[in-house]
Amino acid sequence: MSTNTNNQIGQKPYEDFHLQYIAGEWQSGQDDSVNTDINPYSGDTLVEIQQATKEQLDTAYQAAHAAQKRWAQQTPAERAAVLYRVVNILDQRQEEIVDWLIKESGSTRIKAMVEFGSARAITLEAATFPNRVHGQIRPSNTAGKENFVYREPIGVVAVISPWNFPLHLTQRSIAPALALGNAVVLKPASDTPITGGLLLAKVFEEAGLPKGLLNVVVGAGEEIGDAIVTHDIPSFVSFTGSTSVGKHIGELANGGDYIKQVALELGGNSPFVVLKDADIEQAVKAAAFGKFLHQGQICIAINRIIVEDDIYDDFVARFLAHVKTLNVGDPSQEYTAVGPIINEKQVKSLKEKIVKAQQQGAKMLLSGEIKGQVVPPHIFTEVTREMDLSRNEVFGPLVGIIRAKDEADALSIANDSMYGLSSAVFTADMQKGLRFARGIRAGMTHINDISVNDESNVPFGGEKNSGIGRFNGEWVLEEFTRTHWISMQNEPRQYPF
Repeated sequence: MSTNTNNQIGQKPYEDFHLQYIAGEWQSGQDDSVNTDINPYSGDTLVEIQQATKEQLDTAYQAAHAAQKRWAQQTPAERAAVLYRVVNILDQRQEEIVDWLIKESGSTRIKAMVEFGSARAITLEAATFPNRVHGQIRPSNTAGKENFVYREPIGVVAVISPWNFPLHLTQRSIAPALALGNAVVLKPASDTPITGGLLLAKVFEEAGLPKGLLNVVVGAGEEIGDAIVTHDIPSFVSFTGSTSVGKHIGELANGGDYIKQVALELGGNSPFVVLKDADIEQAVKAAAFGKFLHQGQICIAINRIIVEDDIYDDFVARFLAHVKTLNVGDPSQEYTAVGPIINEKQVKSLKEKIVKAQQQGAKMLLSGEIKGQVVPPHIFTEVTREMDLSRNEVFGPLVGIIRAKDEADALSIANDSMYGLSSAVFTADMQKGLRFARGIRAGMTHINDISVNDESNVPFGGEKNSGIGRFNGEWVLEEFTRTHWISMQNEPRQYPF
């Protein structure tokens, strides 16, 4: 791996990541606690960040509130220009950003490049939003009245971002929010404060975003975790993370003096269904990539592989052989497929899942020595829908393969979950595939592809306990703006009294 973090001659790498970004200024946190940002593969300390207090969070919100009013009055072209400059800076600093994703989030180089591309794509899409948001003129049954429906910025948006795809899943909220005339206060995940926030603050600052519109507040959950939601100023809360935390945020957002709108992108339990007429070899390759990309630490990663009985044994044999060829270890190496788990807590959870799967009767077909935070692929067969491996999100490189009696049974198993985020089905018959896909209760289903799909111009979101709201394209335009009906009575109206 190159050690050069500049992608342009004479360009100085970003620094000062030990500081907060509040009201357009880089400043030290004032809390007693320190966030120690660790490289999950090497264990090296990347940076120590003095964390922020509630008072600093309030300063961020006050700055955002003041700046948003001015920003909303800017022309669409002026707001779009900032986003286009962000895209240009991302391109110039691609190598620097990818290196940070590798060393902070444990991304393999393959995954880091995928994530960079996704973050760039949503930024480019967001740059078109100022010219795409529009209202309507509606008729009236009252004589002399005209109805205008305006779409206005929602105000200040609170964003709480995750650690698994920190750059993209943060940019997915802040780029559209800013493009549509809003301001943002962001709390990045504690494991990825740089790639999930501070790095993007540097990019937007370099792009000339006016001060106060983007604030990145790194703080302990017990200090600012609830306060970022319950503060009076934000009108909207965007959260990506676990279902349990999402439920808590939903309760907080609607439990105070002000009811806030929320977008919650939560956990998943993605089924990957292989029907008996499928191209098995292609399904095997897709299953491996969709399961083990970023060590399975993706909300839309394949969580359950469901295979029709007729081809079950053949699929298992080929899948096992293919997974054995995957390179495991240093994420900075070009051909590494499986890198480190984000932290020791997650590793402990995966070890417990391995033990529980065996206790419940699953057969461990493939395992390997866990070294530090690197967990090699684990494959289980003889898995049933009742087992913990099937019921709950794994978020790691463990996978159970479930035998389905037939197509109807496969669909029943796929839907037997409290989650409904993403899903996939493999079949040679596209009409069958479409029929099957429409039978799955999920926000997204992909035929002859993996559950890990995200494009900036199509709706991303889930059903059931996987959350509410949609990101990307026209759907996020609806999320980050408010509707305002204004009527105009052009001639005197006759009232009954």
